[in-house]
Amino acid sequence: MGVLGLFGRRARVAASWFTQPLLPDDLLGTLNPLWSRREPHARVVGLRRETADTTTLLLRSGPGRPEHRPGQFVGVGTRLDGVWHWRTYSVTSCPGDPLLAVTVTAVPGGTVSNALAYSTPIGTLLRIGPPAGEFVLPEPVPEKLLFLTAGSGITPVMGMLRHLAATRPGTLGGAVLVHCDRTPSDLVFGQELRMLAARTGLTFVERHTAVEGRLTPENLTDTVPDWAARQTWACGPAGLLDALTAHWARVGDPDALHVELFTPPVAVATDATGGRVSFTASGIEADAGPGTPLMVAGEAAGALLPNGCRMGICHTCVGRLRSGAVRDLRTGDLHDTPGEPVRTCVSGAAGDVEIEL
Repeated sequence: MGVLGLFGRRARVAASWFTQPLLPDDLLGTLNPLWSRREPHARVVGLRRETADTTTLLLRSGPGRPEHRPGQFVGVGTRLDGVWHWRTYSVTSCPGDPLLAVTVTAVPGGTVSNALAYSTPIGTLLRIGPPAGEFVLPEPVPEKLLFLTAGSGITPVMGMLRHLAATRPGTLGGAVLVHCDRTPSDLVFGQELRMLAARTGLTFVERHTAVEGRLTPENLTDTVPDWAARQTWACGPAGLLDALTAHWARVGDPDALHVELFTPPVAVATDATGGRVSFTASGIEADAGPGTPLMVAGEAAGALLPNGCRMGICHTCVGRLRSGAVRDLRTGDLHDTPGEPVRTCVSGAAGDVEIEL
C-alpha cells in the first residue's frame, strides 16, 4: 500500500471515530487487532513442519487470552478471498506458554486446512476463539493412563503429554501411548514422542498401519494387556472410536473411556419454539421460526449484526439477553437469565425475546 493510500485509510478510520459511537474495544482493535477482546486475534510468529501434511502454527495473541486446559481446542479463523472461514484445532502448547500452538493437518480437498497447513506465512493475522472442550484430564490425574490415537488424533493428547512432562513427569512413567499412522514418517510428533518416552519412561507404542494394519479392540489386548485397568483417552477417526466405545461397553468400564471426535456440532434442538425477537440497540424486530438462529432471523429483517464463524466458535456474534429465553440449537439447553451472553448464530427463540444488539 502506498503512502497516500495508507494516509487515506488512517484518515477514514479517524473520521469514523467522530461519526459513530465506538466502544473502547473498537478503538483498541483499530490500533492493534491483538488488543481487541471482542474480536480476539492472533499473529503467526512461527511455523513448524511436523510431517509432509501437518504444520504447527505458533501464535502470539493479545494479553486477554483465556488459559486453556490441556486437551482443549480453539476456533481459528482465517480470511480467504475476503471471507472469514473458521475451523477448530486442538491446542498443542502448554497452559502458560508465551505462544499458543495449534497443529493443523491438511485434509484432501479441505480449503481451510490446506491454506493453514501450506499457505500461511509468518505475520498472518488470524482470528482466535476461546478454549473449549471436555476432553481433558481430571484432577487428581489417574495413576494408570492409556492414550489411543490415530493420525491427527494425537494433537489433543500431545497437549496433555507436554503438560504432564513439564509439571509431573513421574505420571508418564506408568502411562501408555499407542499412536497409529501409515508409516514412521507419517507419525505426527513421532520424533518428539520417542524422545519423551526415553526421558520420562512413557511406554510409547508405534503402530504403522501400512504394515501392521489398523488398531482394533481385538489386537489392543495384545498391545496393552491391562487396558481394562486404565483410564483411557482416545482420539482419531470415527470408525476407530466407534469400535472402541462398543468394546468398552461390552467388556470394559464405559466410564473409563474418554473420546474426542473431530466433527462439527450438529443442531439437535427441535423444540426451539420460535418467537418475536427484538434487537434493542438497533430497534429492529424479527419473527424467528422454530429452530431458526436469531442471527438468521435478524439479518432477514435487515439487522446488521456482528458475525464471524456462524457456527458457535468465535463468540463474535454475542449479545446479552435482556428478557425472554433462547435455546441452544446444538445442545438443547435453555438460557433465560437476564444479562446472560447469547451466541445468536446457534441460539433460537423460545418465545418472545429481547437481545442487546
